[in-house]
Amino acid sequence: TNDEFITSANLRIVNKDILIVTNTNRMGEGNIFIFDRNGRGLQRVNRLGQGGEEYANMQSIILDEEMDEIYVNSTFSLKMIVYDRSWNFKRSFPQRDDIVLNRIGNFDRDHLIAHDSYFRFENGTVKDEKRNCFLLISKQDGSITEISTPYKEKIASILMGTGADGRLTDRSISNRELIPYRSSWILTELSADTIYSYSPDRTLKPFMVRTPSVQSMDPEIFLFPGVLTDRYYFMQTVKKTYDFVADTGFPRTDLMYDRQENAIYEYVLYNDDFTTKRPISMVFEIPMYTIVNNDEIAFMKRIEAPDLVEAYGKGELKGRLKEIAAGLDEEDNAVIMLAKHKNNN
Repeated sequence: TNDEFITSANLRIVNKDILIVTNTNRMGEGNIFIFDRNGRGLQRVNRLGQGGEEYANMQSIILDEEMDEIYVNSTFSLKMIVYDRSWNFKRSFPQRDDIVLNRIGNFDRDHLIAHDSYFRFENGTVKDEKRNCFLLISKQDGSITEISTPYKEKIASILMGTGADGRLTDRSISNRELIPYRSSWILTELSADTIYSYSPDRTLKPFMVRTPSVQSMDPEIFLFPGVLTDRYYFMQTVKKTYDFVADTGFPRTDLMYDRQENAIYEYVLYNDDFTTKRPISMVFEIPMYTIVNNDEIAFMKRIEAPDLVEAYGKGELKGRLKEIAAGLDEEDNAVIMLAKHKNNN
């Protein structure tokens, strides 16, 4: 590529033709990069600003392929800005200030689907409120329809405590409560024992039920689905504990459910192109990768160029990744791995 398309590659969108990424470490710059599926830079866009046609930040980017529209969730300015595929402004609509839309997806012709992660704080503690966290948002005016996922009592995903500096701070579990699954969406209400699928015809169906009940646990252990295939469901449990002095916590366990064998396992998954064992989580990683779960791609992951250059120099690579790394410089863009379903090769 060239200097115009150098990016730290926060993966946002993948479709049959393009990748859309933003910077992970320079979000305030406002750059959005569009590449083709071979990694060739096509377009760099920057509409950062305070004007009516600009975004103040990019919490989420959503592509509506049918309507050829791109939505940018500008939480700092409490609005959603809609552009066409050439990034010309089309319209915008406001957002309510009592919701935080941390995950958004394209639901149908008229609606986006979103997860609201808002929690209210009182006197340094989390004020739990019983509310519906999954929402349908009109693409025209931003009006909201709530999706009801029943539960007994609200359980927060946030903990507060005193850090090593003596200051009160909070930490929140970063796993995704809303993920795509083929033509539907998986809704994980942390206060409920049932994880639901929600389809375009607005049918809410139980997808899986956990036991024991999260309402009976102290501390709670949450269950999050991740990459989902025809046979295997990759999941992760997260325990709601945190050491604020050490600034570590939320211990995780990776699980895999084999639908054919009707059995569940703990697992470790490795990228086979590394001769050294490099584990990959199919649910949650830092830096985050993107769960896609469509008919073609299960997930996509960023592999940093300096790591590949170092591994290549040590003779730790093989296969296609070795071929790619042979032509890399440590200042090059990251390599994007698209993990496709086996039946699609």
